[in-house]
Amino acid sequence: MSLASWFKWNEPQNRVSQRNPTEMVVETLMMELNWQIKQAEKQQHERENEYRKIKTGVDYGWLVSYPKHAYDISPMERLQLEDMCIKIHPPYCGPVIFRFRQLIAEYEPEVHEVSRLFRSVLQEATEKIKEEEEARKLARQWNTKQKSSVSLMSFKSRAKISPFISDIKTISEDVERGSQPTRRVWSMPEFRSAKDF
Repeated sequence: MSLASWFKWNEPQNRVSQRNPTEMVVETLMMELNWQIKQAEKQQHERENEYRKIKTGVDYGWLVSYPKHAYDISPMERLQLEDMCIKIHPPYCGPVIFRFRQLIAEYEPEVHEVSRLFRSVLQEATEKIKEEEEARKLARQWNTKQKSSVSLMSFKSRAKISPFISDIKTISEDVERGSQPTRRVWSMPEFRSAKDF
């Protein structure tokens, strides 16, 4: 028996992540929100310093110490945002982050506006997901209808290609052949020509 089997470091690291993809999406999106809040807070402090510098003419920025993270969203709002993040499918996580960063760069919101902007991006993404799911559903319905109509079309086309192959006798066949028509049992009356009487 070898001693190598006793050590854990010798085992291959082929373990798959135990986390659900939805949890990873929620965590990633919430980390992005927190990071953007911190960045907005930092930019707000820089703007305040610039304003003070312009107003007083003296830079006291080196003297001021800011708390590491002063603004935080309320627990209720955080839960609502996490609930909205759950609705985002993993393939949409990247585009949501990209769109959120675009809007942050475009509007340069205040710290308290970042979460509202994030909420609007999440709503936009969920609406897009719903629209795409409805489009896929309609496409599936259309494809199944097309398949059934194609089978009917192929049936009709076979009948059109060789209409006289069937064993069912019709009145027109009898007239064309010049033979006596058999007695009809259909609901319509039988019409005979004058020469039959």
